[in-house]
Amino acid sequence: MLFIASTGFAQDYEAMRNEMIDQQLKARGINDYQVLNAMQAVERHKYVPDALQQRAYGDHPLPIGHQQTISQPYIVALMTQLLEASERKTILEIGTGSGYQAAVLGELFGEVYSIEIIQELAERSADILKQEGYNNVHVKHGDGFSGWPEHAPFDGIIVTCSPEDVPEPLKEQLAVGGRIIIPVGSRTTQTLVVLTKQPDGFKKESITAVRFVPMVDEEGERH
Repeated sequence: MLFIASTGFAQDYEAMRNEMIDQQLKARGINDYQVLNAMQAVERHKYVPDALQQRAYGDHPLPIGHQQTISQPYIVALMTQLLEASERKTILEIGTGSGYQAAVLGELFGEVYSIEIIQELAERSADILKQEGYNNVHVKHGDGFSGWPEHAPFDGIIVTCSPEDVPEPLKEQLAVGGRIIIPVGSRTTQTLVVLTKQPDGFKKESITAVRFVPMVDEEGERH
């Protein structure tokens, strides 16, 4: 058994995080030391159901209830690295889910605003983030398609659910020079893209094929 005593839990989880960083992140090109430090600092096992904690650092997504998942560590790190932490200050996250990605962002940025469509997940992640001391992460229940205009413009926007196209409100709420990291496509075929806002429009870069849960509205209809 890996976890033989309660006093061994922290040490075992730390070793699992170290292995995750070396084998899943660094080996695949995650080289931003700020991102790696954030992934090391956030205790991922606290953001998954108790029964899945021993699998928290594996190279795969995990279910968190309500047909939602926590993304695999590499995807979290990749999307965070694409935000370019050294230049971004205020971040909007669409799809709080477990709260794990928000915690990673909270390690790197001054203020993080995160929106979750499922009320129970929003409340649960807000509680966990508060317990973990992320007072700079603000969670609300709502439809992320509309963004959070009261706190715009944002230096970066990260979307952890997939719409068919990039929502116009998110484009409008992004500061010039900022980036949107978002998976776009159908339920079965999605591409992670980066949109950089320039004075005269957007520059688009396709990164890799991905698979995220769809972006839906309050009635569960896909955006």
